[in-house]
Order: sequence, then C-alpha cells, then structure tokens
Amino acid sequence: MSDLVLLGVALVAIAAAAAAFVVGWRRTEKSDWRDGVDAETLQADRPVAVVTREAEPEPEPESEQEPEPEPEPEPVAVAVATVARSVEASPEEAGITRRRFFNRALTATFGTFSLVLGLDFLAFTWPRISGGFGSDVNAGRVQDLLAQAVNADGSVTPVFIPEARAYVVPSPAAISAQFEGKKVDAGGVMALWQRCVHLGCRVPWCQPSQGFECPCHGSKYNGIGEYFAGPAPRNLDRFVIAINDIDELIISTGSVIESPRALQPSVKYPQGPSCIGGGAA
Repeated sequence: MSDLVLLGVALVAIAAAAAAFVVGWRRTEKSDWRDGVDAETLQADRPVAVVTREAEPEPEPESEQEPEPEPEPEPVAVAVATVARSVEASPEEAGITRRRFFNRALTATFGTFSLVLGLDFLAFTWPRISGGFGSDVNAGRVQDLLAQAVNADGSVTPVFIPEARAYVVPSPAAISAQFEGKKVDAGGVMALWQRCVHLGCRVPWCQPSQGFECPCHGSKYNGIGEYFAGPAPRNLDRFVIAINDIDELIISTGSVIESPRALQPSVKYPQGPSCIGGGAA
C-alpha cells in the first residue's frame, strides 16, 4: 500500500512540475525582435521615397519678336519607390529557439527530479501513525502464535508477519544477558527482522537445521537469530514487543534492537542438515 502511495505522490509531483513549466513559459517576458538588429540594418529596411522633378526649360534668347506667352508650368511628378524588406518574425510567431527549448527542458527535468526525490524522502521519514512497517503492528494472540510456531515433535516453524516483516519465534527460558531490559521478548516469543544484517537479503528459515540461513552470502543464525557463521557482523536485528490487555502481540517495527554476536548461544544450532551447505549436528 505504501508503494502505491509513493507512486501516486510521484505522479502528482511530475504533473505539478509540468504545469509549472507551462505556466512559466507562458509568462516569459516577450522580447522585441528589433533588439538583436543593429541600427544600420533598421535604417536600410525603412521605405525610401524618391522624388523626381522635371528640369525647368532654359530661357530662350531675347529677340525682337514678341515674346510668346510662357506655357503654364506642368505639375511636378512625384514618384515613390518602395523598397522591399524582409521582417524577422517575433519569438511568439517563430517559436522558441533550440537553445531555449533545451534549457527549459533541462530545468523542468531537474526540477521534477528534485521534487520527487524530496517527496520520497519526506514520505520515508514521515512518522507512520497507523498501520504498515514503521508503526506498531498487531500480530494476533500470543497463544495462537505459539501454537503455530511449535510443532508436535518439538521442532519450531517461525510465524511470518508480512506487515511487520518479522518472524515470530519462541523465546528460550533463559535469554542472553545482552537482551535483558530491552523488551525484545514477551509472552514467550520474540520478533526477528527478516533482513540479513550483512547486505540486507531476506533470510529464510531452514526447517532441517532449525535456523535462519541467508542464501546470498551464507550467513547463518540459530533459532532466535543469534549469529553462528558467515560474513554477518552481528545477530539478526529484532523488534521491541509488548502484550496488550487482551493477550495480543504488538510489534513495534519502528524500534529496532541491534546486538553483537553472542558469546554463548542460547539455542542449539544446527539441529540437522543445513539448507545452504550441508552438514549435520
């Protein structure tokens, strides 16, 4: 469920970033196309008016004859020559340039990535008030859990609680001194985190050997998660647990207890063939 919520948040964030990009692009200040053209070019682009005037007739030499009446002056002819010019289209008409497009695309991509990363980090660190890993998980009645975990022949089969990512196992009569006062056992059970402390692989239960054996790199733990062999640096991590008023096991998955390798194991291991390397007790 939490993965679906994170996916939904990421999709909403991407949509919001895309909308912000479109609004920002629409509001970009419009630039005049003439800003990038020098003055000489602008001057040359202006229409040129050419005015022609007919030459006045030269006066004739005076003679004794009566002067002929001067002809009335003809109207001056004006010819206007229009010079064709090319006009550059504005950015709104021609569209954005390639450089501006890539700059905006890069900015939008980086902004969306940062927003999604921030939301994922916030979702990861935000306290889980109800349900899910990181909160208190009700695993059910303790007696029911013990009935499932302890077989008729005395062997153990841990009860896996998916919501808590934990194995519920019977706790021994006497636990190691390093666990005293840390509230890791209650009602005769413990809750172990399924994650191997070496590199985080899920550690399955090996029924023949009665222990947890990691298939990734061979780390082995006994029936209550105490280190036995392999590259793991410590015991399996475990959760703080409690019993409520109606005898139900409450696993606090937000409270993880780490412990070093036990000097003296509390439970015998292996009790049979190993699932990842053979060998018997």
